[in-house]
Amino acid sequence: MTAGIINILKPCGMTSHDVISFLRRVLNTKKIGHAGTLDPDAAGVLPVFVGGATRLLEYAMEDGKSYRAEITFGVKTDTGDDSGAVLETSALPNCTAGEFAAVLKEFTGAQQQLPPMYSALKLNGQPLYKLARQGIEVERKAREIFIYRLELISFNPHKAVVDVECSKGTYIRTLLEDICAKLGVCGTMSFLLRTAAGGFKIEDAATLQELEAGFEGYLQPEETAVMHLPEAVLTDRQAWRITQGVATSMAGIADGLYRLKGQGGAFYGIGKAAGGVMKAAKILQHAEKPQELI
Repeated sequence: MTAGIINILKPCGMTSHDVISFLRRVLNTKKIGHAGTLDPDAAGVLPVFVGGATRLLEYAMEDGKSYRAEITFGVKTDTGDDSGAVLETSALPNCTAGEFAAVLKEFTGAQQQLPPMYSALKLNGQPLYKLARQGIEVERKAREIFIYRLELISFNPHKAVVDVECSKGTYIRTLLEDICAKLGVCGTMSFLLRTAAGGFKIEDAATLQELEAGFEGYLQPEETAVMHLPEAVLTDRQAWRITQGVATSMAGIADGLYRLKGQGGAFYGIGKAAGGVMKAAKILQHAEKPQELI
């Protein structure tokens, strides 16, 4: 069975699920999933996990994401982007590009963000956007996000373009609305391009047309999804024991999650160390039993 990760360049006008449906046909497999949903009107990096790699989805995408986004001033919509119905209008911002850039600096670092109703977050198994479409608004809890970089690319009284590097779980639409509110005006997102998601970059992403012509050259190893985790190189005996589900001592290892590697570079999966003992967390490949134990 085909297994690995493909860095997809999702086009505008398709949902992330549409991309998965397309790839199920192209790759002739049902075992496929994606990390980091992109809105239908957004484009950019969408990592897709195929075959056994889907077992790593829960460990993937812990790293931050990068975006290029456009703000249109003077209008606020129910969706937070220009696909929604207009809720409010305002005057345009009365500031210079330098003053706008100074406001952006106030939005870097750790902060609390209230997720929008038009999002894939679920309440009792129901996505919030489905409730929003019925005119239902429910209470949401603000959660901590981190903005690593917020850079002004262009500015005029009608529109601005910014680059954002942020933690996972950040809603760019909400961030842009909050920035506009700080200026005392309305604003909505009119363009969004995800330029990076973890280690996956837009310059390396493949279009759906390229994949339809032949996907093999775009399939990356399963380990690619968890390169943010530190590596633990195991002896043959340790590899065999841990991949068999036996907790094994590893002197001096710090607590946390690790990529489990063999002496020859084989990737076995994910392990969790605690108190100098390594346990299997998610095993993709079992090590062979060492000769001295046979």
